Amino acid sequence: MPVIVIGADSPLGAAISDTLGGRDGERRAFVTDPHAAGALREAGFKVALGDISDWTHVEGAATGAFTAVLVAEAAADGRELAFASSPEQAIGSWVQAVQDAGVTRVILVGTHREAPAGVEWAVVDPSRRPMDVAAEVARLDEAARI
Repeated sequence: MPVIVIGADSPLGAAISDTLGGRDGERRAFVTDPHAAGALREAGFKVALGDISDWTHVEGAATGAFTAVLVAEAAADGRELAFASSPEQAIGSWVQAVQDAGVTRVILVGTHREAPAGVEWAVVDPSRRPMDVAAEVARLDEAARI
């Protein structure tokens, strides 16, 4: 089932994308860095390049995806957030965007937020080793229910 990684050009997002890269099925990434976009395309990802705080672009990229992986690190790493005044506001707009896009399952790699209505929701602790975080995200994405 289609999965999108929002913030795939952050260090944790890259580890998650690497783990998901070898899987069958449609894989998508939303990034700010054009270099990362090229590498992800070469790895077989469909890539949306733009400002990760622009919820309309996030919604468009996530439409039709089953799982959205929200990498909170990407909202707080100093990149420009033209459509948000804080990392929390950017993450909140991601949650709304993926809900509006009809995503069924949301995996937040970050600190706990209240689960949105109508979606399966899981939070993965980002303080673990990147490979462990990526493995947990992949396990949750493949699980029958989270």
